[in-house]
Order: sequence, then structure tokens, then C-alpha cells
Amino acid sequence: MTAGAGLGMTTGEPAPHIGARPLVAIFLIALGVRLAVVVATGAATARFGDALSYQHTARALAETGRYPRRTDAFYTRPPGYSAFLAVVTLGHPERVVLAKVANAALGGFSAVLLAAIAARLFRSRLVAIGAGVAAALDPSLVMVSSDVQSEPLFLLLLLGAGFLLLVATERPSSGLALAAGLFTGLAVLTRPSALLVAPLLAAPLADRRWPRRVRVHLAVAGLCGALAALAPWTIRNAVVYREFVLVSDVGGFNFYLGNSDLMLRFYEIRDRQRYNAWSDETDRLLRDRWNELHAAGLTSPGAITRALVRQTVGDALARPATTARLLLHKVWDWLRPYPNPMFWPLSVVLGVGALYSVLYLCAARGLWIAPRRGASLFAVTFLLASMLAHVATFVSWRYRVPYWDPVLVLYGVFGAGGTLAARWKQRT
Repeated sequence: MTAGAGLGMTTGEPAPHIGARPLVAIFLIALGVRLAVVVATGAATARFGDALSYQHTARALAETGRYPRRTDAFYTRPPGYSAFLAVVTLGHPERVVLAKVANAALGGFSAVLLAAIAARLFRSRLVAIGAGVAAALDPSLVMVSSDVQSEPLFLLLLLGAGFLLLVATERPSSGLALAAGLFTGLAVLTRPSALLVAPLLAAPLADRRWPRRVRVHLAVAGLCGALAALAPWTIRNAVVYREFVLVSDVGGFNFYLGNSDLMLRFYEIRDRQRYNAWSDETDRLLRDRWNELHAAGLTSPGAITRALVRQTVGDALARPATTARLLLHKVWDWLRPYPNPMFWPLSVVLGVGALYSVLYLCAARGLWIAPRRGASLFAVTFLLASMLAHVATFVSWRYRVPYWDPVLVLYGVFGAGGTLAARWKQRT
């Protein structure tokens, strides 16, 4: 395999057969842990702050058959998770228990899918099972899969796209590449930040194992699949708003808030009382800006987004030193291995911090020693692109989880146990 192969993940050796029993066990472990957290935190209570918006949107969708023009006070969320919520609750999103069980199940399937990806990446049954179990127990993946929030669906769609693209380059298969694109498009419709990683569907162009014509077909099929998933929603937006809105206008507000002076002040907060005051001030800032734009005659999502982007870019260019300082804060906020001490007890901060510190080191080693250099390059590019998408707009530790944790688990398990697994295979 050449070092430049974009997804050069095969060496002629077939992927090991994991077996149904280990996969079922991984799913049950993941599901059980997540359901235990659901019970411990209140199965009938939605604790997540955005849950109410998702529920209102899902209810409107179920009752009217149409997606509302606006889901929140200032913007409209993408439709992916609200539509999923309407389906799994049978049109009754107030049934929080059903929503939480569905998200827990999504978390279980994600752990299984991660094991399948590991088997194809590393050609080791033990590493695959280890990655699946690690994903089942990963504390961050568990937490985001145990409440009414979009991360579990988004994670499964991302992993599904990655798995399909991986298989498509091994065969190769334009049909599977098209399916990978469809999954990517659905992920974008769940969380629009995935737009910045969608271009990685063209990675087969760098896979020099196949003729150029084959590589082009794979890349075009993947990108066409993503466009096919997005097109109906974009057309709907054009009909409803009479303008081009690719997915949602939430990005404009995140870009504006994430690069404001108020965001810089966030990194000076050290207690919940000041945080609550900051949160109230954030609402006032967005409301004032919203009113200003409407008073100026800017009422459509596209016009508001363009105005917010222009103002944010202008402010950033006018104060380069402050902008650079804010970017450094956001980079560290994304990379830090421990959760925010404002929201978690010291024992959790120290325990999770220690776990992620080890996971970072093991993943770095795994990326360094992995024999499939093209796959490692793809993974690193994915990590950087997803970080850039959020550092440029709005950073939250929760946003990092579905992007980074799967890669950290995959290469962390390989980095920690790949050598041992290889030696065990030689002995047996």
C-alpha cells in the first residue's frame, strides 16, 4: 500500500469475522449502561436545555405534517433530530421515556458500528471487540446518548457514512459510496457543522490502488449522495423563505455569538452565579441584535445570516489581537481533556480528565504506528476539520464528543493494545 493512499486500508488480508455474539454483547453493554444513566437521572425528565425546542418542533411536525418556519426565538434548527423524535415517539414527543430509550439504542448501535470499523481498519478481532467495548463504556458517549438531544443520531449517521465509505473503497463500489454520501447528508441535516467534513467524501481520489476512473466514480458518487440528501430540504427552504438556505440559519447566530466580546468574557467565568448572569446577557444580546436587524428590514434567514457574518468578520478584522486571543481560548476549550469544573464535581473532572489524557496519548500512538497511513491521514484530517468548524463559530465540549471520541477510541484502543493483539495472534 502506498503512503499517499487516501483510504488505503486494505492489505489484501480480509477483515476478521467478529462474530454475532461479541457484537450482541457490545450492543447490550452499551444499551444497559445508557439505560442505567437514564434511570439514575430521571427517565421521564428531559434535562438537556434544547430538548424543549426539539419536542415542540416534533409535535408541530406530527400534528401539521409540516416543518415550522421557525423553531426557536432567533433561528430554525435543522430537521434531522426533530423528525426522528416525531417518529420514535409515534407523534408524541412528550413521551420522554421513549425518546431516551431510542437514543440509548442509537448509542448501542454506534458502539457495534465502531467495532465493525475497527475490524476493517486494523484487521484484528481483539482490537475490534476492544473498540466496541470502549465505545460502549466511554463516559462522554454514554452521557450524550442518555437524554433528548441530537448527538446519538448524528453519531450513528457519521459512523455509518464512515463505514460505508471504507467498504466502498475496498471493493470498490459506487453504490456504497453513494450510500455514504446519503448518510453524510442526513448527518448535515442533523447538525450542519458536518458540512466542513463532507468534502472528505472525495478522499477516494487519493487512493492510488485503483485506476483514476474508478477513484473519480467513487468520489463523485459520494458527493452526489450528500447532495441528494440535502436537495429536498434546500428546495423546501427556497419555497418557504424565497431565498437560498442550504440547511439552517443557526450557523449565523453561532458565528456571531462565538466570536463576540461576550464569548471572550465567558472564559473568565469561574462560578455558576456569574455563568447564569452571562447566559442572561447572551439572550439579551441576541434579542437586541435580532430586533436591530428586523428594524433595518432584514427578516429572512438568509439576509440575517449574511448580516451577522459581515458584522462578525468586520469586528474580527478590526481587533486582530483580541480575535487571536479568543481563538486560542476556543482551541483549548475544544482540546482540554477534562470537563468544565463549573458544571461537574471535582471527582468527575479529575477522573474524566485522567481518562482522556490517557486516551489522547494512546490515540496519538495508534495514529503513529497504524500501518494504513492513508487511513490515519484521513482520521487526522477529520479531527482538524471538525475542530476548525467549531473554533470558527462556537465551541462546546458536547459538540466535540460525536466527532472526536470515535476516532480517539478507535486509535486509542489500537495504540494501547494493537501490539499485544498482534503478538497474541502470532502465538495462537
